[in-house]
Order: sequence, then C-alpha cells, then structure tokens
Amino acid sequence: MIQTFPKGGIHPAEDKFSAGTPIRVLPLPKKVSIPVSQHLGAPSEPIVKKGDKVKTGQLIAKSKGFVSTNIHSSVTGTVTKVDKMPDSSGYKRLAISIDAEEDQWEEGIDNSKTLNRNISATGEEITGKILDAGIVGLGGATFPSHIKLSVPRGKKAEVLIINGVECEPCLTSDHRLMLEKGEELMVGIQLLMKALNVKRALIGIENNKPDAIRHLSSIANEYEGTEVRTLQVKYPQGAEKQLIKAIINREVPSGKLPIDVGTVVHNIGTAFAVYEAIQKNKPLIERVVTVTGKKIESPSNFMVRIGTFVSDLVEASGGLPDDTGKVINGGPMMGKALDNLDVPVTKGTSGIVIVPSAEAKRKPVLNCVRCAKCVGICPMGLEPYLLQAATEFKKWDLVENERSLDCMECGSCSYICPSGRPLLDYIRLGKSTVNKIIRSRKQ
Repeated sequence: MIQTFPKGGIHPAEDKFSAGTPIRVLPLPKKVSIPVSQHLGAPSEPIVKKGDKVKTGQLIAKSKGFVSTNIHSSVTGTVTKVDKMPDSSGYKRLAISIDAEEDQWEEGIDNSKTLNRNISATGEEITGKILDAGIVGLGGATFPSHIKLSVPRGKKAEVLIINGVECEPCLTSDHRLMLEKGEELMVGIQLLMKALNVKRALIGIENNKPDAIRHLSSIANEYEGTEVRTLQVKYPQGAEKQLIKAIINREVPSGKLPIDVGTVVHNIGTAFAVYEAIQKNKPLIERVVTVTGKKIESPSNFMVRIGTFVSDLVEASGGLPDDTGKVINGGPMMGKALDNLDVPVTKGTSGIVIVPSAEAKRKPVLNCVRCAKCVGICPMGLEPYLLQAATEFKKWDLVENERSLDCMECGSCSYICPSGRPLLDYIRLGKSTVNKIIRSRKQ
C-alpha cells in the first residue's frame, strides 16, 4: 500500500534533472570559510587562531552548550583569519578561514571506502561520538543530532523513521546517497536504533525513486527490524509531522515533538554521517550537494568539503548560464536566494538551484479573491490568508492564537495563491515577532 499524509499538500514540478548523475568528488578547494554557527542553537567557540596549522578532520570550534555542536576543519592548511564573513543569509557571521594544502588527515580517522558492519559501540558511546563529530540534521534543519537521541525522562522512543523522501523539487543528493551508499546507510540506521534502544526502523521513500526503493528494500532484508515504506509523491511529505502521519498514522499535537508520539526522525544524509562518525571516526566535514537548474550545463551531485565556496560548485557544473535570474541555496520551495556566490557551503546546504530570469520574477501582487486555496493546501491546517492579514495589521495576539508557530514555512500557500500574495513572507515575519514576544514574557 502506498501511503501519504491526508491534510493539504501540493504537486510542484519535480525537475529532478540530476537524479541520474552519480556523486562525484569536488576537487579540494584552494581555501575555505567555515562558519562557527552551522546548526540551530549556540554558535561553537573557535579554538584556533590566525597562523595555526590544522589537519583535515581536526576540531577547530567547540560546542558551546547543550543545543550546539562541534566544528572541524574540512581541509589541511593554515588559518588565515577568524573573523566575520558573509554567509548564505547575507549577514556577516564569525567564520574560520583556511588556505588549503594537500590533505593530511587527523590521526585515527579511517578515510578508506571499506565497509565496516561490525557495531561495537554502546548506545551512550554512539550518542557521544555523534556530538564529538559535529553531526546535525542534514535535511536542512541542522538540529544537533545528539539531542534527538537524548530522549527526555518520562518519554520513550518506539520507532525510528528515516527520511528518504526528498520532496523538494530539483534536489537529488539523498536519492544518490540511497543508490550509492546503501550498505553504509543501513549500518548508520542500526547505530541510530541502538542509540535510541528501538527495534524498528522505517525508511520512507516517495515512489518517484523506484530504483532507490528496490535497492534499499533488497538490502534491508539483511538488517533486522528495518523496512522500506513507499510513499505517494506529495510536497511537503519530508516534513517531520507529515512523514510521521504518512508512515505510522500518528499525529504530533500542536506544540509537541515527534518523541511525544514515540518517534524520532532522522534524514538519510544524517544516517550516512553517523556511519562515518562511529565506524570510521570521521567527523562531519563534507556532504553531498546537488547543483542544478533548467539551463545549467551539467546538473551534478558533488561530495563537497564544508566551507567550499558556492562559486566553486557552480563553476564545476559549467558556470552560470547567461540568463540566470536567481541562485537559490536549498530547494526552490524552502530555499533562500543568494546575493553573492562567494559564500560557503555549510552542513545544511543540500543544493544550489540556478533559476532562469523568466522564472525568477514574482507575480504581481493582487487583491485576495477569497478562493481559500491556501487554506485547503496547508498541511498544518492553518489559515495563511488570516496570518498574513494579522501580521500586516500587527495583531500579534491573533498571530499567536492562530498557531503561526506551527507553520513549517513550506511555501505551499504562496505557491498556490492565484493573486501572488506574499503569504509566507508575512507569516515568517509574524512568527519571528511572536517568538520575540514569547521570549520577553519569560524574562
């Protein structure tokens, strides 16, 4: 039976141009800029300074607090500065710049491709190593992964869900990982199961990836408690709450977390990073990034060192087409436009999408025609038109009471609106303001 979530959702053009392109390793960059804040929570604290020599995989910034994680050097070389640099948001944030040399790996890291299926670490050791390795959610949220494995007292994880949906148009990095690193993924899933002390893992994959479904299903037979679930194609099925509903038919209440319904969700990329951290002692210093677009010369999936500049990836894919109108960091639905390509790839960079000029312009904003399409397709059951109006008129009590904080910012409402209303822009503003109000109450 093919499953999906019941409420809302849309079907944008998939445009998976790079789905058939194997992962290739991007050549070592000449220099990198590694931000110390690549995760939700407190920025890491630099422990290197200008002039220091560092090796590939060496710790360069330490976790600062529970909701934080470590940062490691992705190259061997010399630290040229520890200073604020522009990142993909357009703001300047603290980063560690390194001029790269030939790779010399930190002692103890196994950089071989040999599969290691022997799991000897305890659950506590697995969680500790995940923190040490700086692993975060690689689906885009960048929530520190060790926190998800630290189940609060009084709660119990019953099932691990692995997100192989990749519902964002254009992106194919998870798809290629499933095809090319299936065995490593399965070992990573077993490690996550052991850390959570669960006996069951369900891998959700949409049925537009039949090759990945066949491949992982055949491997899953060798791993007890692991099963692949085929899902209908519908955006935003990769969101945690929608994925949980689709796979095990449990609904996460408003204001609650997946663990409140006995579930923990991890991304495919995260499972692979966990395998490398535990079985290879390799910190998170590289990830797969899709570079794609309708007019780009060579849509690609690259294994990229963290801190590599986006301009290097674009150049390796044939350069910017002449009629480029926008370059998006992430997918076209939830990604953010870049105003500068000299910004670094981070742990949360899943893709770079190059949009032609004709498709980069927003539609003219017209009056709301009361069609209620935005209400019908909202997967969280919100009223986007109302949240926009309340934000415009600064009715912050109404914005809060209408559950604006439940919005996952999937962009479905803006996509479907026939009047071109900037619904998501206003909802983001409303959420930000409400969050500030809530924090001020606690002071």
